[in-house]
Amino acid sequence: MEKKKEKYDYRLGQQEIDLNETEKQLLDTFKRNQNKSMGTLFGIYKGHYLELFLSIVFFVLKHSPVWALPIVTSNIINIATNPGADAGRRIFLNVAFMVVMLVQNILTNYFHTLFYARAIRNVERDLRSALVRKLQQLSITYHNEMQSGRLQSKIMRDVEQIETLSSQIFITVLSIIMNVVVALAVVITKSLTVFLFFVGTIPVAVLIMVAFKSKIKRYNKEFRKDMEETSVHVMEMIEMIPVTRAHALEKKETDKMDNQLHHVAKSGLRLDMVQSYFSSISWVAFQVFQVLCLGFTGYLASKGAISVGEVVMYQTYFSSIVAQVSGVITLLPTIAKGLESVDSIADVLLCHDVENNDNKKKLPSLRGEILFQNTGFQYRDSDQPVFEHLNLKIEAGKTIAFVGESGAGKTTILNMVIGFLHATEGKVFIDGNDIEEIDLQSYRSHIAVVPQTPILFSGTIRENITYGKDDISEERLQEVIKAANLTEVMEQLPDGVDTAVMEHGSNLSGGQRQRISIARAFIRDPQILILDEATSALDSIAEEKIRVATDNLVKNRTTLIVAHRLSTIKNADYIAVIGRGGLKEFGSYEELMEKKGVFYELRQLQM
Repeated sequence: MEKKKEKYDYRLGQQEIDLNETEKQLLDTFKRNQNKSMGTLFGIYKGHYLELFLSIVFFVLKHSPVWALPIVTSNIINIATNPGADAGRRIFLNVAFMVVMLVQNILTNYFHTLFYARAIRNVERDLRSALVRKLQQLSITYHNEMQSGRLQSKIMRDVEQIETLSSQIFITVLSIIMNVVVALAVVITKSLTVFLFFVGTIPVAVLIMVAFKSKIKRYNKEFRKDMEETSVHVMEMIEMIPVTRAHALEKKETDKMDNQLHHVAKSGLRLDMVQSYFSSISWVAFQVFQVLCLGFTGYLASKGAISVGEVVMYQTYFSSIVAQVSGVITLLPTIAKGLESVDSIADVLLCHDVENNDNKKKLPSLRGEILFQNTGFQYRDSDQPVFEHLNLKIEAGKTIAFVGESGAGKTTILNMVIGFLHATEGKVFIDGNDIEEIDLQSYRSHIAVVPQTPILFSGTIRENITYGKDDISEERLQEVIKAANLTEVMEQLPDGVDTAVMEHGSNLSGGQRQRISIARAFIRDPQILILDEATSALDSIAEEKIRVATDNLVKNRTTLIVAHRLSTIKNADYIAVIGRGGLKEFGSYEELMEKKGVFYELRQLQM
């Protein structure tokens, strides 16, 4: 399907999401088939129905030898038991026909696989793409509350389960349906009595499936959740390895993981056992029927109602039907897993916790004036507000430092300016515009954030600095490197700015990583700059280099700084002291020191 970009006003909450045609179609399918997992599964293949139809056509052709063989076998046995003058010729014709039927399987199997595999792999890709796009749209609150290990499991494991289910449907289930239909069609044309005997096995299969269906579904759901939880624990364990090793807590961490793995093993064992009972009971039931079929057709042959060759044919077809019905029963756990994964993915794609940018004012430029008007914020799982009645005006181009004890709300204020969090009372204005009424994406194109912990991705230093700005010239890049106080670092690295960054930037020091973050902010040429405790974890030498880079960066920009070390904010135009409940003091460094209030006491503690 052609993946042409278009602007589509798709409402999830009130969000306008920039979708391609395929992703729009997927979201529509999930929305239209809520709580209908099987309907969703077939709906996501819309646009691939022609490929699937052609796959079925070639499947019928490639599988036809299986249906023809019992008839050919019956013919040859009947010829052999009652030979005529042309017995040799008739046997040869049957054998030649069967050989041709078998050889054509090579080509028809290739086209069957090509069409169904192409459809399945494209849908697998589109599902992961839709999940990634939706995760980029979901609010920061959603990501804070949803563990990343669970999201990783949905993108990788759940989509893989859907792909497995789809493959089974277009191979195993299709084979089962065709084999049963053809077998019954041949039998009914030969003997109505034997056909009725065959049909009598169907209620048994239905009863067995109904008896186990709900239990298998419940155990599958529990196992999936346990696997998601394990994925979370594994990611946390890997990230904690340096801390664990440094404090000699390897055994404690291993024991904790062993407990989780033991829990998953028990959950998996419950699922395995119910599936085992299911398979065993169904196998015994159908083997009994197969023996009865042999006895029944043998009795008919002894009475002359059917030929000896037909006994073999009926037995072969009944064995095929038994195998197919057993295959359906064996496949039920895979179906349950796949449908559970469909529901799991729907949890993300249909989530309404997205930013609201629909029909909101776009900001082509920014002066950088920020106003908090009687603003308050309270987390929804908390009984107490972080702060309330905050009134603060930040003039364009000024540098404001926020200080105060941990948990007072400094970072919360920054997140409100970014638009990650929204005021639960009062207003926040950007250049006189209520932040609730502006397009946050257009607004954020004019801001830059340097977090406390620098976030680098695997790639080169150049790619990390120019992230999102692919049109940067080499001259501009070198200017930014110099301004970020990185020139010496680049000269020392083996490949300079093209040096590869290892996972989490582990081949760079903390100060180097932070200066690369500052360079990334520089390259954006923001009008509002946000620095969240950018030097709190650095030594004094690295801190000084960061301070020089920061002084270069803040010129002529509205800058909001959260500072842990109060000595680093002397050059700020104003300092806002945040305490429990809101703003406690506001003024320049000299003014607050002369006042000898809260800020003075904090400063004295650090001297």
